[in-house]
Parts: sequence; C-alpha cells; structure tokens
Amino acid sequence: MIKVVSISLENEMDLVLSHKRSMKVAERLGLTVATQTTFATAVSEIARTVIEHTDDGILDIGLEQSKTRYSLMATVTFNKDIRFTNSDAGFYYAQKLVPGFDLAETEAANMITMKIGLPRSLKLDPVKIGILKKDFEEELPLNPYEEIKLRNMTLHRQASEKDEALRQSRLIDEKKNEFISIASHELKTPITVLKAYTQMAKAHKEPINEHVQSLLTKIDVQSNKLLTLVQQLLDISKIENGNLQYNMKEVSFNDFLHAQVAIMRHILPYHTFKTNFCDDVKVMIDGLRMEQVLANLLGNAAKYSDRNTSISVSTTLSEEGMITISITDQGRGMSAETTHSVFEKFYRAKDVLKSHTGLGMGLYITSKIVNDHNGKIWVESTEGSGSTFHFTIPLSTTS
Repeated sequence: MIKVVSISLENEMDLVLSHKRSMKVAERLGLTVATQTTFATAVSEIARTVIEHTDDGILDIGLEQSKTRYSLMATVTFNKDIRFTNSDAGFYYAQKLVPGFDLAETEAANMITMKIGLPRSLKLDPVKIGILKKDFEEELPLNPYEEIKLRNMTLHRQASEKDEALRQSRLIDEKKNEFISIASHELKTPITVLKAYTQMAKAHKEPINEHVQSLLTKIDVQSNKLLTLVQQLLDISKIENGNLQYNMKEVSFNDFLHAQVAIMRHILPYHTFKTNFCDDVKVMIDGLRMEQVLANLLGNAAKYSDRNTSISVSTTLSEEGMITISITDQGRGMSAETTHSVFEKFYRAKDVLKSHTGLGMGLYITSKIVNDHNGKIWVESTEGSGSTFHFTIPLSTTS
C-alpha cells in the first residue's frame, strides 16, 4: 500500500479523525460524495469496533496498485488476541459497504483490509499520488485534538529515536570495553616476557658494550611505559564495566605516605621531595590502588616540571573527619580550561600534546579511585607557577 494517512486509534475522538480523513482522501481523489461517504462510514465502523476492544489500533489509508488500476484502501491493525465475528455490528456492517473486505490473522497482529476500486478515468500515476501524499503531510490539523495528537506523536518518535541511539551507544561501549579488556590482557603477556628478557640480558655475566647496554636500557624504559598504558587500559575497562575491585584495610597513613615518597625518590632522582605531614591517623584504603594514585600524581608533578625542582607532599586534617593530601610542584602550571577538564577520560591539554607522551587516562583513573574511597579530588593551578593537586580520604571510624 502507498500510505497517505495514518491514525492511531486510542479513543472516541479518533473516530472523528478517521471519518474526516477518509472523506478527505476520497474527495482529493475525485470520487463522488456517495462513494466518499460509503468508504468513510466503513472505515469509521471498523475503527469504532476496534476502539471498543483496545486502544492500540492503527488505521492506515492509502492506495494500492494492481497492474494499471488503483484501489482506495484502508487497513486497521490491532491486537492478535482480539477476535471479531458478525455479531459485532460494526464489523458486520462494514463488510456490506465496501466490495473488498478481508480479515487476516497472524502471530504478530490482526488486520482488516477494506478496498474500493478507483475508475481509470481518474488517470492516477506516481506523480499525482506523490502530490497527494505531500498535501496530506503538509496539511494543518483538523482540530485541536489532532494538533495535540500530532505533537505527542512527534515527541514519542523523538524519544524513541533517542532511546534507540542510547541503546546503540551502550552496545558500542560494551563492545569497546570488551575489546579493550581482551586486547590489554593479550598484550600484557608479551610485554612482560620482553621486559624479562631485557632484564636477563642486562644482568648477563659476560661483558656488554656501552651501546648495547644503552639500547637495553631504552627497551626496558619503553617496556615499562607500554606496560603502564596496558594496565591503564585494563583499569578503564574495569571502571566502565563496574568491575574495579578494592581490598580495603586499615593502615597508619603517615607510615604509608613515607613509604611511597621513599619509593618515588628512587624512581624520580632528579627531583627533591619535601614532606609536611599532620599527626598520624588511621584510614581504610586499598594499598595497591592508593599507591597508584600517589605514583600518578607524583609522577605527573615530576613530568611537567623541570629537573632539580622540588615536589611537596603535605597533609591536613579537617573537622569533617577527612584528611587532605596535597601535592605541589614548580612546573608549567595549567590554564583554567585544563584544570576544569583534567580529570576527564582521555583529556590532554593542547600545549602538552607534542611535548609529553600519554593518553590522558592516569588522572581519570586516579579520580575514580579517590571517589571510590569516598573522597574528592581537585586541582589548583596558575600557568607558569606550578600546580597543586588535592585529594581527600575519610578517616577510619576507629581513629
């Protein structure tokens, strides 16, 4: 069928629309008033019968071509569980009005089809039918009810389109996270093996010339970088899937911080670390994940500041039962735009894209870990004057 008009059959107000739209289609085709009335009455009777049983019927009015002849056609689709017989007055009466009448019952839905053959003298062709369709698409609503109905249909369609777009987006995200997880696991093994062979070669008893030793050191450094990126991809995949797990234990926080700063002094020998900790407190943390937070923040402080500058680590207690950890560097600082976006996934400031490597995952993961510890993280920075990253952790209830 070449559809011209479609009306949802929800209540008695739709009977008026069904009748008027049926009349108008027949009128635009040039049929006699008697034929217009007959067709519209048959459509109305079936619409009335369907509305008496359900509120989710659909009326479609249009044209059907059979070789060189066209028929005016109306279909009413409704719930498959509804059965009509000749005891239904409207169903019985409509059959008497139109020469073509058929009831089809399928597993999906039931459909009543009504047809009236159109005289060849109308000389219908695809161009005329296209104009007819366009006229009805552009026609103003017949009454306020139809206007509201059309608006609701538009809103419903837009909502459905958004829901479908959201569903597709979630499906793509799921596939993406699945790929990242699988790829990261597969990459981790050969990288670990490569790193192990590099360490074995460096520790070999036979003498190695300086050039080869230098190459092995570079391979080891790049392997570490690649291993870090793979681990970050795995963490992001776990975050997106809600599978980032924690093993929370109570620790003395000053002891924990001193140990982490001591490790970073060895990893970052070209920077000076200064500490200023408040009185020791107990906190509930996942030690490995909190090491990840500190390593990332201290590593970034060194990464974006010159050699031989200092990095300060301090803590303060608040009245709200929180401890605040602050890490201050003497680096390049950040713009207001960067401080606003720096914790977003894959965000990288424009001014460091070429000068510093990375994928913009570290601070996103760091913020997630801090938030999962019921803390908050933020940054204060001025371009050219360094940055201070702050994050909070709640004190243990036994403190």
